[in-house]
Amino acid sequence: KDKWRRIDRPPYAGGPGMVIQAEPVIAAVAKAMAGRRKQDVKIIFLSPAGKQFSNEYAKKISKKYKHVVIICGRYEGIDARVKKVFKTEEVSVGPYVLTGGELPAMVILDAMSRQVRGVLGNFDSLEERRTSTSDVYTRSSSFR
Repeated sequence: KDKWRRIDRPPYAGGPGMVIQAEPVIAAVAKAMAGRRKQDVKIIFLSPAGKQFSNEYAKKISKKYKHVVIICGRYEGIDARVKKVFKTEEVSVGPYVLTGGELPAMVILDAMSRQVRGVLGNFDSLEERRTSTSDVYTRSSSFR
């Protein structure tokens, strides 16, 4: 087989852009889940129409699941049948549309990893847990 074959096609109903086919995404997710219990894996499908991502969501997911698979598309997106094959949750990082899901995936990864003990030098560094002001300063208390 040709390892460089296309994985995107024009939308079935027509229109601009290209859509990533379901088959290669399904194969990739299945491989990522191999050997893992389904209840230990959260599959997130990035979509501008999805549930709004937040620190609370990051905390909940990082505590409940051992593994997270993030499915992110490019341009017009991924064939919607992928969502039907796997139990996915549609998530959006904001009320805007980007050209791809790579940056939202990194935002989610960063926000979730901060919730894991040992990732931050001091677990009390979680800004969302602080009760003081968001302003921070260095020493000395005066400068010129």
